[in-house]
Amino acid sequence: MASTLSSRLPYLPSKPVFPPSNSGSTLLHFTSKTWFDQSRFRCSAGQTGFFTKLGRLLKEKAKSDVEKLFSGFSKTRDNLAVIDELLLYWNLSDTDRVLDELEEVLLVADFGPKITIKIVESLREDIYAGKIKSGSEIKSVLKKSILDLLTSKAPKTELSLGFRKPAVIMIVGVNGGGKTTSLGKLANRLKREGAKILLAAGDTFRAAASDQLEIWAERTGCEIVVAEKEKAKASSVISQAVKRGKEEGFDIVLCDTSGRLHTNYSLMEELVACKKVVSKIVNGAPNEILLVLDGTTGLNMLPQAREFNEVVGITGLILTKLDGSARGGCVVSVVDELGIPVKFVGVGEGVDDLQPFNAEEFVNAIFP
Repeated sequence: MASTLSSRLPYLPSKPVFPPSNSGSTLLHFTSKTWFDQSRFRCSAGQTGFFTKLGRLLKEKAKSDVEKLFSGFSKTRDNLAVIDELLLYWNLSDTDRVLDELEEVLLVADFGPKITIKIVESLREDIYAGKIKSGSEIKSVLKKSILDLLTSKAPKTELSLGFRKPAVIMIVGVNGGGKTTSLGKLANRLKREGAKILLAAGDTFRAAASDQLEIWAERTGCEIVVAEKEKAKASSVISQAVKRGKEEGFDIVLCDTSGRLHTNYSLMEELVACKKVVSKIVNGAPNEILLVLDGTTGLNMLPQAREFNEVVGITGLILTKLDGSARGGCVVSVVDELGIPVKFVGVGEGVDDLQPFNAEEFVNAIFP
């Protein structure tokens, strides 16, 4: 986003500043050792089209980073490369054998039995009906089938941030899935595109969670609200953060939450409480509730996703650690089963390796 620097702005050190507070939470302000440009502080959700422009910038950035997505799915792509060998010398008499082997390859990549059988049987019908006459056509139809499924079941992969200031995004998930790290990377991406971000350390259950998020705040130059005392309620911390976000003109409040097993009823109810307090402060919020899922677990992520969705209503998914997994087909499975869009995918450990999801680029990455 174009911006102009003002020589009148002060040089800000990277020390945290602790303002007085009696609210039960503390606001920390971290700034990087650099000059700030005024246009970033003028950005607000109240400006016409701000979030529309932000979404466009994220999409354009994702297109320029397509190589990261391609490399991130290398293990899945390597496993699926056998399909090219299967189809290279395909002929009509080998159809059943080739399709049986294709079915096995898709299952190993975690496309799931339902999708796999549907795709393979559709291919079989088209082949015997004379609609498909070569191995290259089989691959083209296979790719189109997967792309059509992704775009029809969950077409809205962009962040939906509404029109009111601030937009509120809650990040939820089980422990170990990369929840807090994903929040930090998302904050970094949004901040770079000009949004004024406030982080809320709502994971009050895990001792190191606030420390981890404070590191991300310092790293990204974002402000953060943390619990002032031990065993503070997550809803209280998030409530204070959203109030500050509203009062001080932040564009987006990113709320971390405690990691929990989807089978823990009391902790799941805590998420409902967090959602309620946010809606009382900002009408229509939270704008997004993003569920972080560990891509290395493959189809095992589905029960988690179902439970979280039933309790709080998930609006989008962040699939992490896909660069270390050969089970990239789970992306298709989770969309097919739940109809919830994948909004971001984690394809590496770098701060820039959380990529906005694009269905066409994904299909091309796993089936070059």
